[in-house]
Amino acid sequence: MINRIVLILALSFIIVSCGSRKKSARNVDTRIKKEDTRPRLKKGETVVGSKELTKTPVISSTNEYIAIYKDIAIFEMKQYGIPASITLAQGILESGSGRGRLAVKANNHFGIKCHDWKGKKIYHDDDAAQECFRKYRNANKSFRDHSEFLANRKRYAKLFQLEKDDYKGWAKELRRAGYATDRKYPQKLISLIERYELYKFDEKSNKKSSRSDIAKTYTVVKGDTLYSISKKHNLTIKELQLLNGLEGTELSVGQILNIYPKEKNQ
Repeated sequence: MINRIVLILALSFIIVSCGSRKKSARNVDTRIKKEDTRPRLKKGETVVGSKELTKTPVISSTNEYIAIYKDIAIFEMKQYGIPASITLAQGILESGSGRGRLAVKANNHFGIKCHDWKGKKIYHDDDAAQECFRKYRNANKSFRDHSEFLANRKRYAKLFQLEKDDYKGWAKELRRAGYATDRKYPQKLISLIERYELYKFDEKSNKKSSRSDIAKTYTVVKGDTLYSISKKHNLTIKELQLLNGLEGTELSVGQILNIYPKEKNQ
């Protein structure tokens, strides 16, 4: 009788032990499956719900920076008279070709500090620890604020007396007017302009302007899409988005878009 009881207890222990191992195995399998199905994000992307959205372009080189932002620099040149070469060179230098912290975290491509700024801010070590810098919704806003920053301050007035293709004069006067404290700032800008031939973008301002060349605006009407507007003005959808700081393709009736048409043989 005792032997039978011992045998029953032993069999019960074996059955319970096997069940526990199977349960553990199922738990391990489930855990591995969950890990394997997690979303893998590319650099610069974040998950919002089920979507992966890129907040700012991930730029790998200076040439790529120029390719992305040259049209905005040219548009700003048409609007404010600041050489595109100077705008691009400052953007490259101040933002580390779009890879510096201020550019990535705050879309600040020109190292413009807060001053009388009423918008969002970011704090960053510069001449002193944790200085206040302007923060923008997108890079387009940064380029526009750079243009207005130079155009609306008296200390930069002499810049606009220079020829638009005199990038050396612009670089030197920026330093004299106090844009940067680095004594080598003009030489750095000039070096970038000549190395990457940024002066070629200034040549557009010296050509006789035709009706299709002039920077202008377009008001969205019912039935318009980014595609139809881009085709009408010989632009790509990407160029329209960059010129207007658009992150998607949605438009609203009455919305005003910046337009900089290009010649069809460009």
